[in-house]
Amino acid sequence: MELRNDSVKAGEEMLSFAKQLFPLNRSIMGPDIRRTYDFFKAKHPDLKPLIFKSGDKVFDWIVPMEWSIRDAYLEHESGTKFADFRESNLHVMGYSEPVDMQLRKEDLIGKIHVHPFFKDAIPYVTSYYKRDWAFCMSSDQVAIMPEGTYKVFIDSTLEDGELVLQELVIRGTSDHEIFFSSYLCHPSLANDELSGPVLLSKLVEYVQSFPNLNYSYRFVLLPETIGSIAYLSKRIDTLKKNVICGFNLSCVGDERGFSRVASRQGNSIADIALQSSLQELDNVTHYTFMSRGSDERQYCAPGVDLPLCTFSKSKVGAYEEYHSDKDNFDVVTAKGLAESYEVMTNIIAAFELGLYPKVRVLGEPQLGKRGLYPVTSKLNKGVHPAALRMNIISQCDGATNSFDISNRLEVNLSKVLQELRLLSSHDLVELSAT
Repeated sequence: MELRNDSVKAGEEMLSFAKQLFPLNRSIMGPDIRRTYDFFKAKHPDLKPLIFKSGDKVFDWIVPMEWSIRDAYLEHESGTKFADFRESNLHVMGYSEPVDMQLRKEDLIGKIHVHPFFKDAIPYVTSYYKRDWAFCMSSDQVAIMPEGTYKVFIDSTLEDGELVLQELVIRGTSDHEIFFSSYLCHPSLANDELSGPVLLSKLVEYVQSFPNLNYSYRFVLLPETIGSIAYLSKRIDTLKKNVICGFNLSCVGDERGFSRVASRQGNSIADIALQSSLQELDNVTHYTFMSRGSDERQYCAPGVDLPLCTFSKSKVGAYEEYHSDKDNFDVVTAKGLAESYEVMTNIIAAFELGLYPKVRVLGEPQLGKRGLYPVTSKLNKGVHPAALRMNIISQCDGATNSFDISNRLEVNLSKVLQELRLLSSHDLVELSAT
């Protein structure tokens, strides 16, 4: 994928931002997710919080207690420490309740989670809705733990608190909205956490670069699952009324390919738009809703059914480093983030260029006199040099959108937009937002 210069720059900036946020011990609620929001608020002062209290009922769910942790470790009777929280915040199962006890190794082993196939990886494990405690270690670490007695220590707190979401709406001429959502709730995971939010942040900047907007844009940052459910409980009527296209951004930072997880019905404008922006790219996988794994589960649930799909590079659970300390900046790169930025900005550009192109003349326009058609008409390897241009014109009926044109012709959306800009500059195509 050949990247635009602005995409390359955006990729570098997103990677730098992600590395800045990486050490914070985020969870669905607690001090470090609030600290993380402060970083986004500094970039986007118009972000507004939506706050829910522990015990609030949001549809079928109850907002849990807030978790804070200060320290945790296993200390052998010899004084050697294992699973030290200060070395990796993944060493403690998320939402572990406080513990201070002595256990023999044989009794402790059942409270240690290891990765199912990486012997040297620390797995990421949580227990938000059931009081429990556990540690997470690599199999290699467990293997060298000596027999004997261990001090088991977790200095944590579970108490009434706040579930905080962040929302930003940028108004355009139309009340129709393009919706972007991503999640913040994981500690020290680069792809399955920070890649989506830093992309969303950069898309806010991209939308704000337009002097006049045809459409309105809604951006939300929230904890996965409970956050999107809470958000829907507050905004479902507005979303169902205004959102015409939406994207959940998840695991968008690697270089291994591209993925689309379809909406429940699989035929929303979001599905069509993302398919068009992925045309002609390498290693593209289209998943049905049966392979859902992120907040598309909530946004596309029966009765909600927003026109939304999920965009990923490697989908949740579909790459081997998922939910472990190997999900780091060996996986997430500036190039991977830049590729995702380009896929998404092409879609935004299509909406803002004018989604429904209409040719201004009857019959085929005479492109030659405008310098848009070769003077000598001959085939090049069996393909006419103006074939793409003429095929795009043939679809410009004012009722067919740019995404459908791209998919019908099986060419990337960026090529369609480039041709439409050129044809518009010669007053051959009228570009209308609706």
